[in-house]
Amino acid sequence: MRRVSCLWLVVCVGFVLPSFAHHIKPGATKTMPVTTSSAKARDLYERAMEDYENLHLERANIGWRAAAAADPEFALAHLWIAFNDRNPDEASAARGKAKALAPKVTPGEQLMIQWITNIQENNFIAGIAAMNDMLEMYPKDKRVLYLVGNWLMVEEEYGPCQKMLERALAIDKNYPAALNDLGYAYARNREFDQAFATMERYVTLLPKEPNPQDSYAEILRMAGKFDAALDHYRAALKIDPVFVSSQLGLGDTYALMGDEAQARAEYDKAIAAAQTEADRLDYGLQKAMSWARESNFSEADKAFTAVAEKAHAGGLHMEEAQAHRMMGMYQGEDASALAHLQAAEDALSHGENIAQSDREEERARILRYRATRAIHAGNQELADKSLHQLETMASSSRSGVIQTSYHGAAGALLAARQKYADAIPHLEEDRDNPYSMELLSRAYSETGATDKMHEVEGALRGTNVATMEQALVVAAARARRPEYP
Repeated sequence: MRRVSCLWLVVCVGFVLPSFAHHIKPGATKTMPVTTSSAKARDLYERAMEDYENLHLERANIGWRAAAAADPEFALAHLWIAFNDRNPDEASAARGKAKALAPKVTPGEQLMIQWITNIQENNFIAGIAAMNDMLEMYPKDKRVLYLVGNWLMVEEEYGPCQKMLERALAIDKNYPAALNDLGYAYARNREFDQAFATMERYVTLLPKEPNPQDSYAEILRMAGKFDAALDHYRAALKIDPVFVSSQLGLGDTYALMGDEAQARAEYDKAIAAAQTEADRLDYGLQKAMSWARESNFSEADKAFTAVAEKAHAGGLHMEEAQAHRMMGMYQGEDASALAHLQAAEDALSHGENIAQSDREEERARILRYRATRAIHAGNQELADKSLHQLETMASSSRSGVIQTSYHGAAGALLAARQKYADAIPHLEEDRDNPYSMELLSRAYSETGATDKMHEVEGALRGTNVATMEQALVVAAARARRPEYP
């Protein structure tokens, strides 16, 4: 990790420490201008940005589309459609419009367009450079700081994310969107007392919005406080009965509690209320996962296959790929697992308009599990080939997903060869993934690092996120002895 990702670390530190800045001339105004010829379009855009901050995501898309309709040359309206729209064709078209309109807007807006579009096109170095320049141009724009912090959250860069949000809150201590993400950053670092305190402030600021209750519920769930999480999800739905994120949250919480039948009932409600077809398929994946949690893999196969077929028919090939990848993760036969992973990679090639960054990150996940299944099958050649592909991707991309996928695979292959000391540095760079956490615990045990072994075992057993990795690893870890002999 130290070798491959050193550039990523330098670039990330660049927007925290001014010594790495590009010495861009500050903007003439405190906040970034928004270029549009239409007062109506500007109002629609601003309301959509507020909807985005409050996690009314599809409502935000509707607002940006209306703003773009009122002013077809509104570059930032097109940009945020490209960033947030779940339909890959619409997102691709909007991205193209934003790029074409960039010469007509202010330098700060141009930098925002370069940041988002370069990232989506998997050119992370250029994207991060533009982001840093934008931050230097508008260091006191709380929304710019929040949007960067929010993106870093997605990239799982929680340290830099926290710094961005703290800067935004230094400008406005009661900025709800920044408080929301800061609470998640604390939770991801398992600093739950601080996360809870931050959520209390967020709920107090927006008592009539559902997302504060929803976010509080998710963080409580991450901490293993399931009953309290259910209460807050229900509180969110009482405020807004169609806030589907909270309906999904009920399903995820029951799934993590082990009540899979109730989870499926809640998922069905979320599927029925989904606002986009991509969301509907995502919720179907969560429901399918509940069968895997029960080790009912024949039913899981049926459910995942149904999602894959619907996704394929609807041209949503990212969801098709995800369904096959998840199926490949639990198959009992290596040949079947590898066949599903190949189907997942094939699906990615079908969707020409999938954002390149999304495509490459999903491909990295597929390669990671192909490498580990190949080594399990005794196919050393395929394992090494998959790892080499990942290493090549990691050496040229600053994506956190690609980096952790490479290190997870490298650590797994080294552990399989009982090279535990060599595996540890790789596994430590992927320590949020339950597979890597489990292997890291073993590696620490084998190398005599008992204190570290206990620490990672505790973190593994306390992992409460509704992912396939958690479903397949954590329950088994909780059932076994708390330490290796």
